Amino acid sequence: PAQLPEETSAQGFRQLLEVNLLGTYTLIKLALPHLRKSRGNIINISSLVGAIGQSQALTYVATKGAVTAMTKALALDESRHGVRVNCISPGNIWTPLWEELAASTSDPRATILEGTLAQPLGRMGQPAEVAAAAVFLASEAAFCTGLELLVTGGAELGYGRKASKSSLGEVPTLPPNVH
Repeated sequence: PAQLPEETSAQGFRQLLEVNLLGTYTLIKLALPHLRKSRGNIINISSLVGAIGQSQALTYVATKGAVTAMTKALALDESRHGVRVNCISPGNIWTPLWEELAASTSDPRATILEGTLAQPLGRMGQPAEVAAAAVFLASEAAFCTGLELLVTGGAELGYGRKASKSSLGEVPTLPPNVH
């Protein structure tokens, strides 16, 4: 749910750090001895908003951005052991969580439509599409490490509205004789 920075407690931020960042780190640390022996690979799950930001989601954005940064740093460190490290950053994927989020809004249909229209492909992604990206990174992408694979339907592309009318600053005007 949307949350302004002043509405977020340090404890709430800490809990999200525990799950999104420290949980990922701990699992990696425990798996590394085996992965080094087997020359395996790590696929972390981040989020598109960790790269591009999102309004009213400071703590989530920060923790997911940290997962992406950790992926890249670890890719450098583990390459000498033959371990590849990549991450997938999904955008709007139609999941039970997305459905729950939409249902909690005053106009669920409008929320779903807005989420759908965020992608140039005109639809939300499916969990199976994220899974297919993971299979690709795990098997066929043998020369990829430190990669952030965006599975977003192109949501990060293009030029579009970033401000609301309530946050609008000075708007330029044309001279009177220009139509």
